[in-house]
Amino acid sequence: QVRLVESGGGLVQAGGSLRLSCAASGLILRVTNAGWYRQAPGKQRELVAQITSLSNTVNYAESVKGRFTISRDNAKNTLYLQMNSLKPEDTAVYYCQAAANTWGQGTQVTVSS
Repeated sequence: QVRLVESGGGLVQAGGSLRLSCAASGLILRVTNAGWYRQAPGKQRELVAQITSLSNTVNYAESVKGRFTISRDNAKNTLYLQMNSLKPEDTAVYYCQAAANTWGQGTQVTVSS
């Protein structure tokens, strides 16, 4: 069974940091493109960051460039999102996605001003 399980969300003050984790089972992250998305209340889900399988090319939304870092631990089969200098507008449910159409359950990130 293919499964993605996110963790690491929570409440943090503006300027703080969080690291999200996405543990994969039933698929191998290093051979598939993977990414992080987020959805704020009343808004559409948007791509935050992605990493490709072969070249490890990373891409970021303009709004998070220089603050967020996506990475992958192949030994742990886990995807990460390091989020620094968090802003209230980063508040959203964050989802891990891999293998084109496999999603985690989401983890809430709330940034207070």
